[in-house]
Amino acid sequence: MPKSRLNLLFLFFQLLTLQFLSIISAIRKDIGFQETPFCKTTVQGRYLLSDDNGYVCDAVSMDPQSRCCPEKGEKFSCQGCNLLSQCCNSYEYCVSCCVNPARTLKEQVLNVKIAKPTTAGTYGSVFDFCAGRCRHNSESVVHENAYLSDFHHCFSMPSNASGAGVTQLEGRLSGISVIIGRQGESCDSVCKSSGQSCVLNKLILLNQCEIIQKYMSCKRGCLASMGADQPAEVADDAPSNLNPTACLYTRIQSMLSCDGSHRHTRRLCPCA
Repeated sequence: MPKSRLNLLFLFFQLLTLQFLSIISAIRKDIGFQETPFCKTTVQGRYLLSDDNGYVCDAVSMDPQSRCCPEKGEKFSCQGCNLLSQCCNSYEYCVSCCVNPARTLKEQVLNVKIAKPTTAGTYGSVFDFCAGRCRHNSESVVHENAYLSDFHHCFSMPSNASGAGVTQLEGRLSGISVIIGRQGESCDSVCKSSGQSCVLNKLILLNQCEIIQKYMSCKRGCLASMGADQPAEVADDAPSNLNPTACLYTRIQSMLSCDGSHRHTRRLCPCA
């Protein structure tokens, strides 16, 4: 075969090879799968559900593939929630409000035990904590079969949580003067006498046995009670049925008040 013809055939095969490689390259560039987002959601309620992005929607508007709510409306909505008591009248909005990183610290809730036994596990995510805490909260129940109020979906840290130690709680009281009032005195009066004002949203931090026992003797322990004068300590001369020298905290956190008082208790007050 003439040399010129061989050269032509060689060039022809080179062109075919280059064309084939360019086709493969083009195909390879197109290979790939777009990652589809996937959301955790609360178990479908009667009307609504909440996803781990912090949105609330109804089941009809939820994306059937990603299981995410449409990203419209308010994210981390606290509709129907009392931010002082951290309790809501809706389970789904309780979860939405709770998953807000500004309200719930990840490093804190991941140390919270799911149940009381020491062998109990911990939550895997902030959403898991919020979904569980908003639904099951023994502190919002009275007589084991009735709710204390309509605001019974609460996302506050449990009072005995390992992640909510005294040191962390006191850190959140930075700049606050914690003052023990005189018997029968309200926190408004206690703070005013020192030229300060009662800080209502800090009462929830004082309303915990670990904190009360740090400032008061609590000789007869720390008891759950109901009253606008709490947290407080019962006076020594109080009637025996009122548990003299015991410290009291309230389970109905919406009752916390700066102007509450009782003639047989001394209040623990946050002033600034």
